[in-house]
Amino acid sequence: MSMRKYMNPHSARVFGDRVWVIPFVASLIIFITLFFSGISGLFTSPHGGEQLPFDIISFSKTDDSNEYFVESDLKRSLETNGRSEIGAPRLAYLISGTKGDSHRMMRTLSAVYHPRNQYILHLDLEAPPRERLELASSVKADPTFSEVENVRVMAQSNLVTYKGPTMIACTLQAISILLKESSEWDWFINLSASDYPLMTQDDLLHAFSNLSRNLNFIELMQITGWKLNQRAKPIIIDPGLYLSKKSDLAWTTQRRSLPTSFKLFTGSAWVMLSRSFLEYCIWGWDNLPRTILMYYTNFVSSPEGYFHTVICNNEEFRHTAVSHDLHYIAWDSPPKQHPISLSMKDFDKMVKSNAPFARKFARDDPVLDKIDKELLGRKSRFAPGAWCIGNPEGGADPCSVRGNDSVFRPGPGAVRFQELLQTLLSEDFQKKQCT
Repeated sequence: MSMRKYMNPHSARVFGDRVWVIPFVASLIIFITLFFSGISGLFTSPHGGEQLPFDIISFSKTDDSNEYFVESDLKRSLETNGRSEIGAPRLAYLISGTKGDSHRMMRTLSAVYHPRNQYILHLDLEAPPRERLELASSVKADPTFSEVENVRVMAQSNLVTYKGPTMIACTLQAISILLKESSEWDWFINLSASDYPLMTQDDLLHAFSNLSRNLNFIELMQITGWKLNQRAKPIIIDPGLYLSKKSDLAWTTQRRSLPTSFKLFTGSAWVMLSRSFLEYCIWGWDNLPRTILMYYTNFVSSPEGYFHTVICNNEEFRHTAVSHDLHYIAWDSPPKQHPISLSMKDFDKMVKSNAPFARKFARDDPVLDKIDKELLGRKSRFAPGAWCIGNPEGGADPCSVRGNDSVFRPGPGAVRFQELLQTLLSEDFQKKQCT
């Protein structure tokens, strides 16, 4: 009689059910080993007992809150790593242009150049590759630019549609590059190829030396009444966001409701913004800048509203806004779509405005030579400043030899500009902030 015949079927099932015991015991041993290893690792640094060099934002509890908020720690982190306001200021310029503007951009660059500042040039995609290459070659060939290394040409050319969000996208890209490449600038200024300065950089830097680095010069006003319906309800699409060739804005037949989570502001597209505010726009730790950017993607004339709406809807920055674009701009009466091209007949008005910049100028207009001669003292490449210590005899360029760039030689332009600043920073004028 075989053994199979006498085997108890219940015994076989019990034996089979106990197959799991061996894997279970092995797993338990491994778990206990890992557990005690982890416990000891919490108190033992793999770097010989030294504290790990973590450079991260703490989630520590703030004194004025009952919760843990990373946003407040990020803000405090940026404030801690911020630049000191002691010492001479530095400016960061974006000079932009389109097809046929490369020579005008170089002229504007030379007129506003100072070795303390940072410069970035953007020639949009409408310009042919040869012109963009010529612009980059001109910058590379300049001995001062090569030595100081503070002038950059954006390698990526973007399509920029007039009054479209692609203008804001390009500006934000330039700001991101400037933040990444240099930690030593205090204000950002955007200019076009048709802009020109009315005073030297020594005049500007001298005047800004005594100002808070948190001020933002941005002409603005709240959109209300019938203008709100006219500007905020239409929906536009900028083909430059998805096409490779430039075309006009597309208008949809559908309209949208007015926003209720923030108020809309408008003003000049030409701004002078603080580094701290632009860090907030790029980082956007409370998400307001990104929310408003998404909204303005379908808003006509978004360059005249994006920064304005962000700054006036933020409690921290709204009190830093000074409603002026630092430009002299002449308009027809009633105003047309574009400002008047300035000429010789406007020279006295430009000077009396006390503004540091003016626009717009036609290509090689004779008034630019007059500005060079009478306001900038520009006889060679750059508008001379205290940093130019070369011998000018025989027509030599004094800026070919660089001196201390933190020393300024202010002239009549500084006096004019300080008069303007006195008005802009007066109590009566400040009451107009974000109103």
